[in-house]
Amino acid sequence: MKINPGKNLEPIMLPSDLKKLNEEELVKIAAELRQYIIDTVSVYGGHFGASLGVVELTVALHYAFNTPFDQLVWDVGHQAYGHKILTGRRDVFHTNRTYQGISGFPKRSESEYDAFGVGHSSTSISAALGMAVASKLKGEHDRQHIAVIGDGALTGGMAFEGLNHAGVANANIIVVLNDNCMSIDPNVGALKEYLTDITTSPTYNRFKDDIWKTLDKLSKMGKISQDILSKVHDTLKGGLLKHSNLFEALGFRYFGPVDGHDVNHLVKIFNDLKKIPGPKLLHCVTVKGKGFAPAEKDQTKWHAPGLFDKVSGEIFKSAIVSPQPPKYQDVFGNTLVELAEKNPLIVGVTPAMPSGSSMNIMMKAMPDRAFDVGIAEQHAVTFSAGLATQGLVPFCNIYSTFMQRAYDQVVHDVALQKLHVVFCMDRAGLAGADGQTHHGMLDIPFMRCVPNMVVSAPMDEEELRNLMYTASLPENAGPFSIRYPRGNGVMIDWKRPLVKLEIGKGRKLRDGKDIAILSFGTAGNLAQTALNLLDKEGIKGAHYDMRFVKPIDEELLHEVFSTFKQIITIEDGTIVGGFGSAVLEFMADHHYNSDVKRLGMPDRIVEHGEQQELYQECEYDAKSIFSMVKSVLGVRQKV
Repeated sequence: MKINPGKNLEPIMLPSDLKKLNEEELVKIAAELRQYIIDTVSVYGGHFGASLGVVELTVALHYAFNTPFDQLVWDVGHQAYGHKILTGRRDVFHTNRTYQGISGFPKRSESEYDAFGVGHSSTSISAALGMAVASKLKGEHDRQHIAVIGDGALTGGMAFEGLNHAGVANANIIVVLNDNCMSIDPNVGALKEYLTDITTSPTYNRFKDDIWKTLDKLSKMGKISQDILSKVHDTLKGGLLKHSNLFEALGFRYFGPVDGHDVNHLVKIFNDLKKIPGPKLLHCVTVKGKGFAPAEKDQTKWHAPGLFDKVSGEIFKSAIVSPQPPKYQDVFGNTLVELAEKNPLIVGVTPAMPSGSSMNIMMKAMPDRAFDVGIAEQHAVTFSAGLATQGLVPFCNIYSTFMQRAYDQVVHDVALQKLHVVFCMDRAGLAGADGQTHHGMLDIPFMRCVPNMVVSAPMDEEELRNLMYTASLPENAGPFSIRYPRGNGVMIDWKRPLVKLEIGKGRKLRDGKDIAILSFGTAGNLAQTALNLLDKEGIKGAHYDMRFVKPIDEELLHEVFSTFKQIITIEDGTIVGGFGSAVLEFMADHHYNSDVKRLGMPDRIVEHGEQQELYQECEYDAKSIFSMVKSVLGVRQKV
């Protein structure tokens, strides 16, 4: 289905085309750009509300600045759809987030206009500052560097590290604060309250502007010298004004708050900011989902709604009407409440993902015992460690890909002190359309090498419940990680009693004589399917669900290596250093001589697409196991 742009937007293929217009025409361009995003996302899906909220800002940026020479960095990047459409990708925008289509996030290899690859939050200021300092060293003093950061991303500690450095680096950087009080869920914390106070109490900004305007007039009238003007400015900046504004206290010239939906005013401001050297911050107030009433009303729901009717606002639901298994994250959320009802020491922690991780279930049921700490994974882990020192049992739920951001805290603050923190890592494996920045492929190796850490993965939702129960018990106090994928698996019998599992013990699911398949996590379901297919060919394979990769079940492995010469391992993570590597280490340490083949995610960047498409590309499915078994046994029989 071809999506037609409006008559004003139609000839705009690149920012150079945009610059041919008069400023008055930009309002029409912004309106048609917003409609094009609505038209396309309603049919093809994708992130939605964030990009609608920055339409005018996007148009103004590309009109006022000389991109790609001037370097524009979008924090997180799910608000960059308008940017993509205006920078040569409108004709392929319908392929956004689809297999072998364009990425849902800015990506350097995709376009010269994507100055920096993004996907995780709070990176834009540091990246843009690095570019600005590089330009300064190269003598490119007319080059602009712009970081567009949402106020949700500003809760990340790295953003403040960048602000702290930029304030003294004397480099040419503009930070655009897109203030809409939202990330995916509503923002939380003192910073949100501070920004709201600035927005609703303009006394400081009016006072500051009056001072600058008065001094400027006196200077132009010759009644005050430039030298005196500079001294007065420095005095005010170092005194009253510095202590009245957080950003100026960090060394930034602060401007705002301004209406982020007034495209012509934004153009004027950006043209002024280009003339001011050093670090500047423009505070723009926007509405997430602007221009589409349902998205403005329910911003969390419309962050990435799927397909919908652009006229009625109805979100299309799946045509499947039969009962479906619950999603892993919903099993996590409901089980956590169930455990917390029985154990008053259990608390929940998540960094800005209460709805995505289903921590919102506990936040609703027990608001005093569930904490959304903002986009701050490092803080989430160390905050959990602090809770654990006082005898509480925090379940710290972080997506696998975001756990990478808190690795030092996992090691230093939790593992070294042997604190009882349960890490529940959602979206383990291939995440799907979010792509390379969001796949959870690395957590098995990086958790496996941490001392004192238990590393586990359930084969299905029932096992997730049992692992969570096991991890909560006082006899298992210490760092405990549980990984599980996006999606669903089996139906749940919620009345079935929770079962305490023995740490480091796997299970044999079926006997066999020809080959052994060792699985870790939900990969066991693929193994079961493949073995059923092999049964029809007369091949009898044994299946072992290991449950734990650390500590690994050595007794079970001795049984496997003593019985089988042909062994296949399968895991939903990188092939490098993961579960299969642990099995090979055991084989080498105990001097066995079996033929072990490993199946998992390849040692390369996996792009975006539907989960099933990506697993097929990676040759990670029941058919691949079936083919590998036949190949392995065929080689053995010829010998």
